[in-house]
Amino acid sequence: MTTPACGKCWWKSRTLWVNAIAAALVALEASTGVLQPRLPVNLYAALAVALPVINAVLRVLTTQALK
Repeated sequence: MTTPACGKCWWKSRTLWVNAIAAALVALEASTGVLQPRLPVNLYAALAVALPVINAVLRVLTTQALK
């Protein structure tokens, strides 16, 4: 277990993983256009609103810095 003074490895960050997955999905959508037509209109918009909320929650829950 790491101490707060030492920090944790970047790949253990939930915030970075959520953002990496979101970025990958956005890149997939931008290059192929396959996601939005397959998702209900409200779900696509809800996901766009949910990402900043998820980031805020994860930031509040964060207890360690990255090293």
